[in-house]
Amino acid sequence: MSAETTPTNRIRIAAAILMAPDNRILLVRKAGTTAFMQAGGKIENGETPVAALQRELSEELGLTVNQDQAHYLGAFSAPAANEPGYTVEAEVFRIALTQPVAKAAEIEEIVWVDPLQKVELPLAPLTENYLLPLCKEFMPVAKL
Repeated sequence: MSAETTPTNRIRIAAAILMAPDNRILLVRKAGTTAFMQAGGKIENGETPVAALQRELSEELGLTVNQDQAHYLGAFSAPAANEPGYTVEAEVFRIALTQPVAKAAEIEEIVWVDPLQKVELPLAPLTENYLLPLCKEFMPVAKL
C-alpha cells in the first residue's frame, strides 16, 4: 500500500453547503490558512456525520441546525487543503440558512459567493472541484 492510500492519511469530515435565500453559498477560511472551503470539520470517533456537522457549525458559526435541515448530498474525496499528503473524505450536506451567521472559533473570514459566477478566491480542492460545481445542479433555473 502506498503512503497515499494509507488510512492514516485520510481525514473524515462533515461539510455543509450553506445556502442563503438568494442562493449564495457561504465559504469560510480558518485562521492561519489561505484556502476558502465549506464550514464543517472532523468527525470524531463514535460521532455520526450529522452530529459532527451540528457540532462544527455551532462552534464555527454559532448556528443551530436540526437534523432534518441537513440534506445529504453524498461522499466526496479530495486532497486536503491545509494538511499536505492527506485526503479529506467528506460527508456533504446542503442546508438552507434561515438564521444569521457569525465567525467564531478558528474561523478567520467568511464570504458569500455566487456558485454560478467564477470565484476569485483561493479555494480548497474539495470546494473548487466538487462542491461549487455541485451547487449549480440545485440552483433555480432563471425564468426568461
